[in-house]
Amino acid sequence: MKILVTGGAGYIGSHTCVELLQKGYEVVVIDNFTNSSRESVKRVESITGKKVALYEGDVRDFALLDKIFKEHKIYSVIHFAGLKAVGESCEKPVEYYDNNLYGTLVLLQAMRAHGCKKIVFSSSATVYGTPERLPLDETCRTGGTTNPYGTSKYFQEIMLTDLYKSDNEWTVVLLRYFNPVGAHESGLIGEDPKGIPNNLTPYIAKVAIGELKEVGVFGNDYPTHDGTGVRDYIHVVDLAKGHVAAIEKLTGAGVYTYNLGTGVGYSVLDVIHAFEKACGHSLPYAIKPRRAGDIAECYADASKAKNELGWEAKLGIDEMCASLWNWQSKNPNGYKG
Repeated sequence: MKILVTGGAGYIGSHTCVELLQKGYEVVVIDNFTNSSRESVKRVESITGKKVALYEGDVRDFALLDKIFKEHKIYSVIHFAGLKAVGESCEKPVEYYDNNLYGTLVLLQAMRAHGCKKIVFSSSATVYGTPERLPLDETCRTGGTTNPYGTSKYFQEIMLTDLYKSDNEWTVVLLRYFNPVGAHESGLIGEDPKGIPNNLTPYIAKVAIGELKEVGVFGNDYPTHDGTGVRDYIHVVDLAKGHVAAIEKLTGAGVYTYNLGTGVGYSVLDVIHAFEKACGHSLPYAIKPRRAGDIAECYADASKAKNELGWEAKLGIDEMCASLWNWQSKNPNGYKG
């Protein structure tokens, strides 16, 4: 079976391609390389010994999607493509809504035109907004999002749910998660953001190799155990396997929602100290003002995914940081060497 992976050259996408190929699926990737690299796809092929059908382009390009669906019989789509930085989304809301919402609409139009009605949407736990209770479960209210990135994910979930309501032949899986961390055990693929990283762990890794001066800790006055923000980090390989589990387990029509996570919250300082353990030296950090759109704590209950998908996170924060350090130390300049 062929799976179309949008944003398949990106961080989570590339790791998911590895897991799909190792499970025997054929993989088709569309990516515009805004925040990714062709090299990641070559390395996916190197890890698996299998080929990926790669198309360079944007999911907002209906003609390109039409061409892909004509050239391949796609069983299901895993939709990653989108802009993804919380802070940046507050500065560029128009760009985020254009890319994330319009991109999904065009993708759905192309899928519908070719009778492909199975989609796994890589959503975000930001759709819960400020948590009503912790840990978050799938029955918690959504909306009330605190930044345009989260709002764009929330809107996309609504769009997909409304699509199913209008046509009950669709199978829609919404996967909500927090912060993916780490890299494939080979050290061949990992997170390689262009420019200064927006996310915590790749930023820490750049500090660890001396490329950046210090880690900025945005806020130390939150009501948490050390005053810094607490999040549910997940190893990217666990996350990739969760996306494959969604493809494998769900064949019946409907809308299915799952949290993917460890169920354990780690603070910013917890992550910094775990990374110090992995790289073997202390890391400089500086306390800075709170960042727009951030909240104190967010972590999820993933027991529904365990019960219904047979999936659970196997790797903890130490394995996340060790694998990230393995990738970063072997590839100090990311995919450029």
